[in-house]
Amino acid sequence: MSDQPIHLLMTVSFPQPLLDRLRAISPQLKIQSFPAREAEALPEDLLPEIEILYTISALPDPELVPNLRWVQLHFAGADHLLGHPLLSKEDLIITTMSGASAPQMAEFALMCMLALGHRLPQFTRGTPAERWSDDRYARFQPLELRGSTVGIVGYGSVGREVARLCHAFGAQVLAVKHDLKHLEDEGYLMEGLGDPQADIPQRIYPPQALKSMASLCDFLVITVPLTGETQGLVDEAVFQAMPPHAYLVDISRGGIVDHGALVEALNNETIAGAALDVYPIEPLPESSPLWKHENVILSPHLAGASPHYFERAADLFAANLQRYLSDRPLLNVFDPARGY
Repeated sequence: MSDQPIHLLMTVSFPQPLLDRLRAISPQLKIQSFPAREAEALPEDLLPEIEILYTISALPDPELVPNLRWVQLHFAGADHLLGHPLLSKEDLIITTMSGASAPQMAEFALMCMLALGHRLPQFTRGTPAERWSDDRYARFQPLELRGSTVGIVGYGSVGREVARLCHAFGAQVLAVKHDLKHLEDEGYLMEGLGDPQADIPQRIYPPQALKSMASLCDFLVITVPLTGETQGLVDEAVFQAMPPHAYLVDISRGGIVDHGALVEALNNETIAGAALDVYPIEPLPESSPLWKHENVILSPHLAGASPHYFERAADLFAANLQRYLSDRPLLNVFDPARGY
């Protein structure tokens, strides 16, 4: 790469110490911070010279950014890019933040499994506050994580960290992965986390065998990205395959789990309960029957929240900037054909 200035526009408001850290990577980097959520808010006078864009959803039309070569997204999800005209720009690289949310999302999934297995929702919503339940030993008999089988649908950075934590608790891990020919983790990985070589699962299934895996699971954890292939992936047939004592934990994207089928499965006690962080419609409507189920944990799409997120995002972006400056392949490259 030449010694010419590289103009980088940050549309996400980073703390100043992290911006200074990014600027210190190379004197070539000319970083400007201009917080913006929409493309219309971007400064038009800066766009023609921008080579790198760091953003959430402020994506300009390609004719406005003739020198743009790389877009780094602030989050792991990239389904909002599909159909955007920027994808047609020749030689443009788009990278995601896959891996930056793995610690907190995996902990969230583990919390949900422990809470569901130990009947915490029933403790808080189904027991009178003034007295202990006479049948408490039978009513609140736990499903321990140790010795249970956890099936993980989507074996990316989050799924692999879920696997590592579950394995440490003594659970058997199964997984569904799209590409069984490449089991190693080729994305961004924090030191000591995850399962880089996919050594933990006792068996890894193709997506077509999801029902077979689900039939063996005490907990089914959804961490797969939203694509055309995963839309409605967890449907009535999957719920019918699950044991009646099993639980669903969904920390993926709204639309992967068929919520009509889920409500039916809960009503009919086809499964024992669920923990949901994502929904087809957000916020979850007040009219949703899910609010009424005492064996369901509902969280407002915050599994990826963390006070450390900006620091982790800066770590990943810094690693990619160093790769970019030395003409090495970037981490977490988005593939429009796959949708992630």
